[in-house]
Amino acid sequence: MRRLQTTFLTLFGFAFFSLLPLQELMAQQSFYDFSVEDLHGEEFDLAQLQGKKVLVVNTASKCALTPQYEGLERLYRMYGGDDFIILAFPSNDFGSQDPGSNSEIATFCSTKYEITFPVMAKITVKGEQKHSLYKWLTEASENGVEESRVTWNFQKFMIDEGGTLVGHVPPWRKPECKEIISWITAE
Repeated sequence: MRRLQTTFLTLFGFAFFSLLPLQELMAQQSFYDFSVEDLHGEEFDLAQLQGKKVLVVNTASKCALTPQYEGLERLYRMYGGDDFIILAFPSNDFGSQDPGSNSEIATFCSTKYEITFPVMAKITVKGEQKHSLYKWLTEASENGVEESRVTWNFQKFMIDEGGTLVGHVPPWRKPECKEIISWITAE
C-alpha cells in the first residue's frame, strides 16, 4: 500500500509540475497587448494590427546598417497593406548611433529614405531600461517562443497574425532576405 501511495504521489507531482509551463504560457501576453508611442508622441495601440504579420526592427540613423531603411521601404511597398506591416523602433543603444530627438528622426526618415511605414518613438532595446515590448520580444519567459538578445541595430523580429513571435533575423541580414520574404508570403 505504501508503495502504491508513493507511486501515486510521484505521478501526481509529475503531472502537476509538468503543467506549470503550460499555465505560464497561457498567461503570457501577446504582441497585441502592448501600446507604444509614435514619433509624434501619440499612443499607438498594437492591437490595431491584429490579423497582420508585423516585422519589428530596431533602427538607427548613423549606423553602417542604416541603408537597410531602403530595403525595409521596398519590402513595405511591395507587401505592406492589409496583411503585412513594418514597425521601426529607433534606438540609441549601440554606439550612440541614433542620438537625435524624435522630431529629428522623423525628418531623417522622411527626407533621406522617404519612409512610409510607421516609425515609433525612440526606445531602449537592451539592458535594465529595456522597453517592455523588447522584453517580450527577447525573453522566452515572456514570449513563450525563444530567448534572444538584440545584438545591434536593425535586428528584425517576426510576429504572426495572431500576435505570436515567430522568430528573429540578425541585423546583418537584409530586410529582403529569403527568410523574411518566405515568412511574409507563406499562407
